[in-house]
Amino acid sequence: MSISIVIADDHQIVRKGIRALLEMEQGFCVVGEASDGLSAVQMVDKLEPDILILDLMMPGLGGLEVARQVHHRKLKTRIIVLSMHANEAYVLDALRNGVSGYVLKDASTDDLVSAVIQVASGQRFLSAPISERAIQVYIQKASEQGADHYETLTEREREVLHLVAEGLSSTEIATRLSLSSRTVEDHRNHLMRKLNLHNQTDLIRFALRRGIIE
Repeated sequence: MSISIVIADDHQIVRKGIRALLEMEQGFCVVGEASDGLSAVQMVDKLEPDILILDLMMPGLGGLEVARQVHHRKLKTRIIVLSMHANEAYVLDALRNGVSGYVLKDASTDDLVSAVIQVASGQRFLSAPISERAIQVYIQKASEQGADHYETLTEREREVLHLVAEGLSSTEIATRLSLSSRTVEDHRNHLMRKLNLHNQTDLIRFALRRGIIE
């Protein structure tokens, strides 16, 4: 049985390297590549691959938000995050947003192959030094977290938040999302109110804490 895969990473060399690695494996088929978060969501919507391999730090829409949107669409696609971040906060956020596999970028190639096979079969995968035995602990912690104001944002408000955090102006965001500048400003005001943010500095700090930007 063939496993269809989409790779989402903003570095072309990384995407090509992952593709070359995966296509050496029998039964793996890379059906698409995306260089930013928005196009990653659109590509998954269109192709519905078995697996989405996703970088956390993506322009346009962060990897965690991509994962959340794909997960909430209830597609068959399962998500594997490929990240340089091994700390618990990133892993918890990933699991909370529907990620099934978490592979570190300095892991062995065998780890990524194993992750694809296990996740495609409905299992979870965490690469070392994130202990596989800690999966249930991570999941439990993720489920015990209190109310998250970020979850109250609409999908469009999240997109605007990510683009504002990247430094785009309202006019630039309007062009990117095919909206009017006034509509973008409305979304921005709504999200600031929901998150209890008062200025651009607050927004940037929030984006850094959430891993939206580095």
